Amino acid sequence: MFDVAVFGSLFLTLFVIMDPPGITPIFLALTAGRPGKVQKRMAFQAVCVAGGVITVFGLLGHQILNYLHVSVPALMIAGGLLLLLIALDLLTGKTDEPKQTKDVNVALVPLGMPLLAGPGAIVSVILAVQKAHSVATQVSVWAAILAIHVVLWLVMRYSLVIIRIIKDGGVVLVTRLAGMMLSAIAVQQIINGVTQVIQGS
Repeated sequence: MFDVAVFGSLFLTLFVIMDPPGITPIFLALTAGRPGKVQKRMAFQAVCVAGGVITVFGLLGHQILNYLHVSVPALMIAGGLLLLLIALDLLTGKTDEPKQTKDVNVALVPLGMPLLAGPGAIVSVILAVQKAHSVATQVSVWAAILAIHVVLWLVMRYSLVIIRIIKDGGVVLVTRLAGMMLSAIAVQQIINGVTQVIQGS
Protein backbone atom coordinates (compact mmCIF):
# COMPACT_ATOMS: atom_id res chain seq x y z
CA MET A 1 0.00 0.00 0.00
CA PHE A 2 2.97 2.31 -0.55
CA ASP A 3 4.84 3.31 -3.71
CA VAL A 4 8.41 4.22 -2.82
CA ALA A 5 9.18 5.51 -6.32
CA VAL A 6 6.25 7.94 -6.29
CA PHE A 7 7.12 9.07 -2.77
CA GLY A 8 10.78 9.63 -3.62
CA SER A 9 10.06 11.41 -6.88
CA LEU A 10 7.57 13.89 -5.41
CA PHE A 11 9.62 14.43 -2.24
CA LEU A 12 12.74 15.29 -4.26
CA THR A 13 10.73 17.54 -6.57
CA LEU A 14 9.22 19.44 -3.64
CA PHE A 15 12.60 19.55 -1.88
CA VAL A 16 14.14 21.31 -4.89
CA ILE A 17 11.18 23.67 -5.35
CA MET A 18 10.52 24.53 -1.69
CA ASP A 19 14.27 24.46 -0.95
CA PRO A 20 14.55 23.95 2.86
CA PRO A 21 18.24 25.03 3.02
CA GLY A 22 17.55 28.08 0.86
CA ILE A 23 14.59 29.19 2.96
CA THR A 24 16.76 29.43 6.09
CA PRO A 25 18.37 32.85 5.44
CA ILE A 26 15.05 34.25 4.24
CA PHE A 27 13.32 32.98 7.39
CA LEU A 28 16.04 34.48 9.58
CA ALA A 29 15.83 37.81 7.75
CA LEU A 30 12.04 38.09 7.92
CA THR A 31 11.81 37.08 11.59
CA ALA A 32 14.83 39.03 12.83
CA GLY A 33 14.27 41.09 15.98
CA ARG A 34 11.54 38.90 17.39
CA PRO A 35 11.81 36.83 20.60
CA GLY A 36 12.92 33.22 20.16
CA LYS A 37 9.54 31.81 21.17
CA VAL A 38 7.80 33.98 18.58
CA GLN A 39 10.22 32.88 15.87
CA LYS A 40 9.66 29.21 16.72
CA ARG A 41 5.91 29.74 16.61
CA MET A 42 6.21 31.52 13.26
CA ALA A 43 8.21 28.60 11.84
CA PHE A 44 5.37 26.27 12.82
CA GLN A 45 2.71 28.68 11.51
CA ALA A 46 4.49 29.06 8.17
CA VAL A 47 4.63 25.29 7.69
CA CYS A 48 0.96 24.94 8.69
CA VAL A 49 -0.08 27.66 6.23
CA ALA A 50 1.98 26.09 3.45
CA GLY A 51 0.59 22.66 4.25
CA GLY A 52 -2.96 23.96 4.26
CA VAL A 53 -2.55 25.72 0.91
CA ILE A 54 -0.84 22.71 -0.67
CA THR A 55 -3.56 20.37 0.65
CA VAL A 56 -6.40 22.54 -0.66
CA PHE A 57 -4.84 22.82 -4.10
CA GLY A 58 -3.95 19.12 -4.10
CA LEU A 59 -7.61 18.25 -3.54
CA LEU A 60 -9.33 21.07 -5.45
CA GLY A 61 -6.61 22.67 -7.55
CA HIS A 62 -8.11 22.23 -11.00
CA GLN A 63 -11.58 23.24 -9.85
CA ILE A 64 -10.26 26.40 -8.15
CA LEU A 65 -8.19 27.54 -11.13
CA ASN A 66 -10.97 26.76 -13.60
CA TYR A 67 -13.59 28.55 -11.49
CA LEU A 68 -11.40 31.66 -11.26
CA HIS A 69 -10.40 31.36 -14.94
CA VAL A 70 -6.76 31.51 -13.87
CA SER A 71 -4.03 29.67 -15.75
CA VAL A 72 -0.97 28.12 -14.14
CA PRO A 73 1.42 30.60 -15.85
CA ALA A 74 -0.66 33.50 -14.48
CA LEU A 75 -0.33 32.00 -11.01
CA MET A 76 3.44 31.77 -11.46
CA ILE A 77 3.76 35.38 -12.65
CA ALA A 78 1.61 36.72 -9.81
CA GLY A 79 3.61 34.80 -7.22
CA GLY A 80 6.85 36.05 -8.75
CA LEU A 81 5.73 39.69 -8.59
CA LEU A 82 4.74 39.31 -4.94
CA LEU A 83 8.11 37.76 -4.08
CA LEU A 84 9.91 40.54 -5.96
CA LEU A 85 8.21 43.22 -3.87
CA ILE A 86 9.27 41.44 -0.68
CA ALA A 87 12.81 41.00 -1.99
CA LEU A 88 13.09 44.73 -2.70
CA ASP A 89 12.08 45.47 0.90
CA LEU A 90 14.83 43.15 2.16
CA LEU A 91 17.43 44.70 -0.14
CA THR A 92 16.57 48.30 0.75
CA GLY A 93 16.31 47.63 4.47
CA LYS A 94 12.67 48.61 4.80
CA THR A 95 12.04 45.48 6.86
CA ASP A 96 14.23 47.02 9.57
CA GLU A 97 11.44 49.44 10.41
CA PRO A 98 9.25 48.42 13.39
CA LYS A 99 6.00 48.63 11.42
CA GLN A 100 7.40 46.24 8.87
CA THR A 101 8.77 43.63 11.27
CA LYS A 102 6.70 43.78 14.42
CA ASP A 103 3.13 44.23 13.26
CA VAL A 104 3.01 41.84 10.33
CA ASN A 105 2.89 38.07 10.67
CA VAL A 106 5.36 37.07 7.97
CA ALA A 107 4.58 33.42 8.74
CA LEU A 108 1.43 33.85 6.66
CA VAL A 109 2.80 36.02 3.84
CA PRO A 110 5.41 35.66 2.43
CA LEU A 111 6.75 32.59 4.27
CA GLY A 112 3.73 30.32 4.16
CA MET A 113 2.53 31.66 0.83
CA PRO A 114 4.09 32.14 -1.71
CA LEU A 115 7.62 31.24 -0.53
CA LEU A 116 6.86 27.72 0.68
CA ALA A 117 3.53 27.08 -1.02
CA GLY A 118 4.48 28.80 -4.25
CA PRO A 119 3.17 28.20 -7.76
CA GLY A 120 5.86 25.59 -8.46
CA ALA A 121 4.95 23.48 -5.43
CA ILE A 122 1.22 23.93 -6.03
CA VAL A 123 1.46 22.85 -9.67
CA SER A 124 3.67 19.86 -8.77
CA VAL A 125 1.17 18.66 -6.18
CA ILE A 126 -1.82 19.18 -8.48
CA LEU A 127 -0.16 17.06 -11.18
CA ALA A 128 1.01 14.38 -8.72
CA VAL A 129 -2.48 13.98 -7.23
CA GLN A 130 -4.00 13.91 -10.71
CA LYS A 131 -1.67 11.08 -11.77
CA ALA A 132 -2.22 9.03 -8.59
CA HIS A 133 -4.88 6.56 -9.66
CA SER A 134 -4.40 3.86 -7.02
CA VAL A 135 -4.65 3.92 -3.24
CA ALA A 136 -0.92 3.14 -2.93
CA THR A 137 0.10 6.09 -5.09
CA GLN A 138 -2.34 8.41 -3.31
CA VAL A 139 -0.87 7.41 0.06
CA SER A 140 2.65 7.89 -1.30
CA VAL A 141 1.85 11.37 -2.67
CA TRP A 142 0.37 12.62 0.59
CA ALA A 143 3.17 11.00 2.61
CA ALA A 144 5.72 12.90 0.49
CA ILE A 145 3.82 16.16 1.05
CA LEU A 146 3.77 15.55 4.82
CA ALA A 147 7.45 14.58 4.88
CA ILE A 148 8.66 17.73 3.10
CA HIS A 149 6.68 19.92 5.49
CA VAL A 150 8.23 18.16 8.48
CA VAL A 151 11.68 18.80 6.97
CA LEU A 152 10.82 22.47 6.40
CA TRP A 153 9.69 22.89 10.00
CA LEU A 154 12.82 21.22 11.39
CA VAL A 155 15.11 23.38 9.24
CA MET A 156 13.45 26.66 10.23
CA ARG A 157 12.97 25.61 13.86
CA TYR A 158 16.66 24.86 14.41
CA SER A 159 18.00 27.64 12.18
CA LEU A 160 17.36 29.95 15.15
CA VAL A 161 20.64 28.70 16.64
CA ILE A 162 22.39 30.59 13.84
CA ILE A 163 21.09 33.90 15.17
CA ARG A 164 22.95 33.43 18.45
CA ILE A 165 26.18 32.93 16.50
CA ILE A 166 26.03 35.65 13.83
CA LYS A 167 24.57 38.43 16.07
CA ASP A 168 22.89 41.59 14.76
CA GLY A 169 25.53 42.45 12.16
CA GLY A 170 25.28 39.00 10.68
CA VAL A 171 21.49 39.25 10.55
CA VAL A 172 21.78 42.43 8.45
CA LEU A 173 24.16 40.66 6.07
CA VAL A 174 21.85 37.63 5.87
CA THR A 175 18.93 39.97 5.18
CA ARG A 176 20.67 41.54 2.19
CA LEU A 177 21.77 38.15 0.85
CA ALA A 178 18.25 36.82 1.31
CA GLY A 179 16.92 39.79 -0.65
CA MET A 180 19.28 39.04 -3.53
CA MET A 181 18.37 35.34 -3.60
CA LEU A 182 14.68 36.04 -3.27
CA SER A 183 14.75 38.59 -6.10
CA ALA A 184 16.48 36.04 -8.35
CA ILE A 185 13.86 33.42 -7.45
CA ALA A 186 11.09 35.92 -8.18
CA VAL A 187 12.51 36.95 -11.55
CA GLN A 188 13.03 33.31 -12.58
CA GLN A 189 9.46 32.52 -11.60
CA ILE A 190 8.17 35.40 -13.71
CA ILE A 191 10.34 34.29 -16.65
CA ASN A 192 9.00 30.72 -16.34
CA GLY A 193 5.43 32.00 -16.34
CA VAL A 194 5.96 34.27 -19.33
CA THR A 195 7.75 31.46 -21.20
CA GLN A 196 4.76 29.15 -20.67
CA VAL A 197 2.40 31.85 -21.88
CA ILE A 198 4.45 32.32 -25.07
CA GLN A 199 4.73 28.57 -25.68
CA GLY A 200 1.00 28.13 -25.17
CA SER A 201 0.02 30.91 -27.56
